[in-house]
Amino acid sequence: MNNPMKKITYTLAGILLMLTLSQVKVTAQGCVAIRGGMGCTGTAVSGTNLISLSSHEWQVGLNYRYFRSFRHFRGDVEEANRVLEHTEVVNLVNNASFNVSYGLTNRFSLGLNLPVSHFDRSSLYEHYGNSESSNPSRSRFHTQSSGIGDLRLTGTTWLWDPADHYHANMSVGVGIKAPTGNANVQDDFHKLDAEGQDYIVSKAVDQSIQLGDGGWGFNLEAQGFTTVSSKLALYFSGFYLFNPKNYNETLTRGTLVNADPLTAYHSVADQYAFRAGVSFALLPKQGILFNLGANLEGIPAKDVLGKDEGFRRPGYVVSVDPGLFYAGAHSTLELRVPIALYRNRILSVSDIASGRHGDAAFADFLVELGASYRFGGTHLNMGPAGSIHDVNMNQ
Repeated sequence: MNNPMKKITYTLAGILLMLTLSQVKVTAQGCVAIRGGMGCTGTAVSGTNLISLSSHEWQVGLNYRYFRSFRHFRGDVEEANRVLEHTEVVNLVNNASFNVSYGLTNRFSLGLNLPVSHFDRSSLYEHYGNSESSNPSRSRFHTQSSGIGDLRLTGTTWLWDPADHYHANMSVGVGIKAPTGNANVQDDFHKLDAEGQDYIVSKAVDQSIQLGDGGWGFNLEAQGFTTVSSKLALYFSGFYLFNPKNYNETLTRGTLVNADPLTAYHSVADQYAFRAGVSFALLPKQGILFNLGANLEGIPAKDVLGKDEGFRRPGYVVSVDPGLFYAGAHSTLELRVPIALYRNRILSVSDIASGRHGDAAFADFLVELGASYRFGGTHLNMGPAGSIHDVNMNQ
C-alpha cells in the first residue's frame, strides 16, 4: 500500500470497530419473542467480528448475552403497578451463539450461526393467578427451557474489494433459517383445585421462552461503513428475517378450551434489527476501540409474506449501544451494554380484532460479551505496535 502507515493503522482500527460492532445481535427482549442468534452476520458470522475474511480463512466465535425483563408495557406506556404489586412476569435469559465462517474468496464468505439458550420465566398469573382471591399466598413459580435454537446459514459478499476500499464499503447477505430449535417445549405449571390443593399441569411454556419458532425462513441483511477521519468512522447495519409460515403446532396457553381461533397456536413471526452509529479508535496501537450506536429491533404486527394469524406479541425496542472492543493479531474481544430508551408493545392483528391491547415485558439493558479467533488464509493484522503486515496463517 502506498498510504502512510499511521493513516492505515487508524483506518483499519475504525474499520475493525465498525465491521465488528455493526452486527446487530438480537435475542429475546422479554415477552416480545425475538429469537436468539438473529441479526447481521456479515462475512464472518461471529458475535464479535465482521472483518473481511480472505480466501480459505476461517473464523470461530462465541457471543454471550444476558438480560432480565420485567417492565410491562402496553403500547409505549409502562404499567409500573405490576412491579409495585409484584405481579410482573420475569424472564431471565442466558444466550450463547456459536459461529463459524469460511472465506470462499476475499469478498464472499459463508457463515453458520447456532444459538444455545437457557430461559427461566417466573410469574403468578400462569400458575395460581395474579389476584389475591385466586392466589392468596402470592406464590410465584418458574418454568424453563434449555437447548439449541434455530440454525442459520448466510452467504455474504462485499460490493467492492476490501483491499482497495478500506475507507468505505458495503456488504449484503442472504441466509436461510432452519427450525432446529424446539418450538413446543413443555414444563410444569402449578394450579389449585376447588379445595385449594396444589396440582400440576404439563403444557407448553410461554412463546417468549420457546427455543425456536417452528418454521423455515430466510433473511436479507446489509452493512456498511465510511471513515470520517483517521480515528472516527460511521457505520450502519440492517437485518430482516422473513417467516412465511402462518403458525406452528404449539398451543397458546397449552389448551384449545375457550381459545380464540385467531390465536390458538403460536405465530411464526418476522423479525428485524437495524443499527447505526459512530466508532472511535481510542488506542489504535493497542487495538482498543470504542463505539456508540443506536439500535432498533423488534417483531412486526404483520409479516411481509404469508398470513398473520396465531399468537404473537409484536413490539420493538430502541436502545443506545455503547461498547468496547479489542483487536489482536488473530483474536478479538468485545463488551457491549445496550440500554433501552424506548419500548413499545404495538397492537397485534388479534388485538385489533378483539379491541383489546395486550402487554409485554421488556428489559432495561443487556450485557453482551464476545470473542472470536481467525486462522488460515492471508489477511491484514494490526501488530502490538500498531504496524500492519500480511500474515500467512498456514505457515
